[in-house]
Order: sequence, then C-alpha cells, then structure tokens
Amino acid sequence: MQVIESCDSTPVQGGLVAAIGMFDGVHLGHLTLLDAVKREAQQRSLHSAVVTFRQHPRTILHPDDNIKMLMTVQARLDALSSQDIDYAVLLDFTTGLSALGALDFMRLLHDRYGVRVLLMGYNHRFGHDRSSSFAQYVQWGVEAGIEVIKAPEYLGRYAPVSSSIIRNLITAGKVDDAMRCMGRPYTLAGHVVHGFRNGRGMGFPTANVGQIAPDALIPHNGAYAVMVTLQGKQWQGMVNVGYRPTLGESDRLSIEVNIFDFDGDVYGEPITLEFIQFLRLEFKMVSVDELRHQLELDRDKARAILTAYTTPNTLTPNL
Repeated sequence: MQVIESCDSTPVQGGLVAAIGMFDGVHLGHLTLLDAVKREAQQRSLHSAVVTFRQHPRTILHPDDNIKMLMTVQARLDALSSQDIDYAVLLDFTTGLSALGALDFMRLLHDRYGVRVLLMGYNHRFGHDRSSSFAQYVQWGVEAGIEVIKAPEYLGRYAPVSSSIIRNLITAGKVDDAMRCMGRPYTLAGHVVHGFRNGRGMGFPTANVGQIAPDALIPHNGAYAVMVTLQGKQWQGMVNVGYRPTLGESDRLSIEVNIFDFDGDVYGEPITLEFIQFLRLEFKMVSVDELRHQLELDRDKARAILTAYTTPNTLTPNL
C-alpha cells in the first residue's frame, strides 16, 4: 500500500475509489467497507484507497475530550495495508481542513488526489456543513466530479460495530468482546522499563511495560490473560493493570506482565501485549501470601484460556 501524505499533490494516475474515515481499530465494520471499495475499484479498473487522518478530528474540534485511540497511526496503516488496499491518503486534520464544507472537501479529494468514486459508510457524514441526507452528498459529488455510492452496512454476528463501541468495551475490561468486534485482539505496544521488582520474590517475575503511546487506550484495571510478543517470539502470560494495592504502591498506574515459561533480562526491549480475556478486578489482599496464592490461581486460569485461544475453533474470533 502506498501512503500519500497531505503535502503530496499529484493525483493518482487512473483514479481512486475511496472511503473516508479514521479506521481506528480496523474492525469488522471497516472490513465490510474496505471489501466494497476493493470490489468497486476492480469493477471500474481503478485503484482502491482510504482517506484517513493522522489526528482524530476530536483532538482538534474538542481537545478537552482527551480521546484515546485503539491504534497508533503506523499500526492503522499496517492493518489497512494487510487488507490489500492500494493507497492510503493520510491527511493532517487541521482547523483549516475542519472548516471545509463537504463539497469543497470532495473537490480537494478529486483535484489533488484523483478520487473518482467515494463510498460512504451507512451512517458516515463529513464536512462542517454535514447533511443528514445521503442525496445531498450525491449532489455535492456530482458538482465535485465524484460519484458517491452508499456502502453496505456490516450485518454480521457482532453488529453493530464501531470504534466507539470497542473503546467502551475495552474501558469496561471486556477485551474478549472487543476482540470479536475487531476480528483480532486489542493490542498495546511499548518497551520493558524498570519496575518495582517485587514479583520475582514471589515466584512471579514481571516485565514492566512502559513507553506506551500517550493517547493509547488502557483497559480497565485488573488482571488479564495475554499473548506476549517479545524478541520475535510469542509467549503466553498474564498482566496486571493497576496500582498494586497489596504491595503499597498506589501512586501511579503500572502494567506488569508475567510471561509464562520465560526468564531473561529484557530491559529496553520492545514488547507487545494482546489482551485475550479479563481474569479479575484488582483488589487489596491481606498479605503477600494471599497475593501469591491468587497469582497461582490467575496463572492456571490464564493458561487454560490461552491454550484454548491458540487451539483452532475455540476462542478465536468467529467472523
């Protein structure tokens, strides 16, 4: 997939069939839209494309919302590329861009980037003068030289699906439901940083995960079964997201992962966590011995969940 930046101004030769959106999470609803884009492009002998934004529009229009993202920009582009889309038009969402009406925005897409056909999601609207009427967008498209087509709605098992719904699920700790809506697990990427070093003495050495993107969505506090990618390999593990109340450290959030059957110095290494299923809420225990016993229970439960997940036709997302 070729990425076209805001500063690029040469239209793609042959023209584009495109869809507009943030595509945060690249979930099952997005995949339905992308399939329609590819199908239309093939039928018309044009190129398939997405028009997306480096910044979420709400960070410009409503900065106090402090919206959290399901993916970094690069992860989003990688996921879109994996769907065999030809081009991604990556725009900087600015106050100037937000002031454009739908007609002027379509003219920009047509004249600068070569968009000839635009598929609109069943409930998607754009432009500061956004209309509730799909017919109005069709008319604006005629004036801009773009054919506007209504895209099919995702009607699969987990409908309705949206990035907002998935954010709410993850915020509530329902990462398994979020996984089914996305078609893959929710992922956090960071680096191993210095932690509190309490786990090893209890028989549960942990890697402290830091350097996470500041706008990344953090799941609800608690313990989770996770798949861990580290040093090019994948491992089973369990992670605690929270403030470690039993050990008296409650002033800052920590994300500490115990990687099963792994022992090594991985400080500074990049690490990725795939959240498979919630295990339990974080709560203060009366002693370190009680905490150790609870961790043993958590580990057994996580192993069973992750073994099922990695076995075909069990917990893998049913699309």
